[in-house]
Order: sequence, then C-alpha cells, then structure tokens
Amino acid sequence: METILVVGGAGYIGSYMCKYLSRKGYRPIVLDNLERGHRAAVRWGELYRGCISDPDLLGHVFSRREIAAVMHFAAYCYVGESVEKPAMYYRNNVANTLHLLEAMVKHDVRRFIFSSSCATYGEPVEIPMTENHPQHPINPYGRTKLMVEWMLKDFREAHGLHFAALRYFNAAGADPDGELGEDHRPESHIIPIVLQTALGQRDHVAVFGEDYPTRDGACIRDYIHIHDLAQAHALALERLLDGHPGGFYNLGNGEGYSVKDVIDTARRVTGHAVPSRTADRRPGDPAVLVGSSDRAMTELGWRPRFGDLETIIETAWRWHREHPNGYEES
Repeated sequence: METILVVGGAGYIGSYMCKYLSRKGYRPIVLDNLERGHRAAVRWGELYRGCISDPDLLGHVFSRREIAAVMHFAAYCYVGESVEKPAMYYRNNVANTLHLLEAMVKHDVRRFIFSSSCATYGEPVEIPMTENHPQHPINPYGRTKLMVEWMLKDFREAHGLHFAALRYFNAAGADPDGELGEDHRPESHIIPIVLQTALGQRDHVAVFGEDYPTRDGACIRDYIHIHDLAQAHALALERLLDGHPGGFYNLGNGEGYSVKDVIDTARRVTGHAVPSRTADRRPGDPAVLVGSSDRAMTELGWRPRFGDLETIIETAWRWHREHPNGYEES
C-alpha cells in the first residue's frame, strides 16, 4: 500500500482527495496547519498539524514514513485577497512550496502532484483554452501558481522530479456521499454563496456585471466537480508511479455556465427563491473562461463523471442543507 502525503488535506479539495485515495487502496497522510482547513474533514489518514515552512516538521514526516508521492493543495486561493496582500500569497504559495520541494529532494521523494490553476493563463485569447494558451496571469494569485510551475520544471531538470501540474477551472460540488463539502470562511465561491442565499443566510446574490458579451450578459465559467478533480489526481499519480512522464493538464468540463445559469439552476434544485442583484463588474474578470481537457482525457484516461451543472449543484445542496453552519468546529 503506497503512502501519499496530502499537503492541505484538511481543505475543500484535499480532504476529498484523501477519501478518494483511501478507497483506491492508498494510505493518505495529511499535513495541514488548519488555518483554512477543518479538523473535522480529516477522516482518512493521520494528521500532522503544522506548516510546510517548518523544516523540522517536514523532516519528521518524511523520516517517519516511506512516502511514494506528494499532493500539494495548501495554497491561498482568493484573487481579491492576493491583490490586497501579495506578500502573504508569495510567502505561502511560492516560498513555502520551495521548502516542501527541498524537503522532498533531501528525502529522495521524486513524485509530485501540484494543484495549479487556470489563473496562470490570464485573459483568454482563445476559447476553449488549451495547455498551450499563453500564460500571462493578471493577479498575484495566478502569478504564484505560475511561479511554482516554473520551479517544478527547474527541479525536474536539476533533481529528476517527476510531476503533474493540474490546472483547475472552477472547483465545485460536494462529496456525493454527503460527508464532505465546501466551507470557506469567508466564502467567495459562487455556488455555496447561492446555496447560502437559498437557505436564507444571505439576502441576495450579487451578479457582478450584466453587460458582458455573453448570451445573458453575465460572466461564463467552467465548473468541475471535486470528485472529477480527485479522479484526475489519482490518474496522474498512477501515471507517475508507473514511470511515465507527467506534465501540465487542464481540468474542466469544456462547458460554460453563466452566473445567471447557476442561480436559475439552484432555484430549480432547491425549490427556494434566490434573490439576485446586479453589481458593478469586478476588475480583471474575463467574460468567458472555459477550458479544453483533451490532453487529460487522452494521456490520463480521465472522464468526468459529474459534468452537468444540475448534478454539481445537487451534491452541493445536499451538503449545505445538512450542514448549514459548515463543519461547526469548536
């Protein structure tokens, strides 16, 4: 049974990844400082609490376990926050990742799965966006992800690191079993915000701009279910463990849904009113972000299971309805 270190394994995607790995016959272990993750979400694998900036902690984890690969989810991920606090993002997302990579090299762990982002592309010049799309990120968050991608290529050349960098579009949905879900504080993702509005926890949903050159004037995004993200990570892991090269992979559904589509679908799924109000555009919001995942399908054999928006929202609604206050940790 291969041991996989899941950094950020108490977070939204990382916690479900641990469950998925466990079901696939791996032994996940979690390293998370619980700053933005949840102890209650760590149910599959032992938790080492702390930060990857701590060399003693990293040395302890790598020395105690024979780790086959590392999956890295421990990044700050709010675009607006990255603009306001760039130093915090460069320190956590870039410098701390460097500490992690150095510890891996020191302990001869050479397989790495990185949670990257479509934010590395910046303003789209083609739709759907492929992995060959120019990378010109327009905010510090996207730049930190791109800087780590550069580091990975350099570590491959210098140290023989085998890696897969998975560029997500909009992660969404919840555990189909209802055990794990999305609980950010504060919440900034559109689907949980819409569902909190359906629950009466918010007065309305803000639609940031209704004058984009799209079919209904609202921004269009590509939503991908966390189960499908986990599947892609596991397939990339298998590829690396089998000795094949990794690379860069988009993860999206290739389908675009507008903010208004999300709101209308949530109204159908929940049976509740979801009041919305128009707000000013947010700086740096492209009109359309939709990705091509053909490379992941061809090279990894990846096939999204939860591709339609209604199914994605149904899984999220089940979790939010049963956990209206999130994980409710003391």
